[in-house]
Amino acid sequence: MRTASPAYFEIIDFIAAGTTPEAVVHFRPSAEAQQILADLIEREKENALSPEEKAELEHFTELEHILRMAKAKARQILSRGQ
Repeated sequence: MRTASPAYFEIIDFIAAGTTPEAVVHFRPSAEAQQILADLIEREKENALSPEEKAELEHFTELEHILRMAKAKARQILSRGQ
């Protein structure tokens, strides 16, 4: 089991810090978070996740969906020049 913080904490930290539409559009998880998620997804395909890892993947998926919606809204705001 990993000792690192769940990958979705990066998204939570980003949102909590306050942001701008430009920052939302350009936000990308770190390479480390992307690798952790890729590993979780691969292990999920093999049914090899612990309950904690499964919860981590589910939380990230939910936050990623929210972030995608926020990016779409941020693009609308930017296109209107607001």
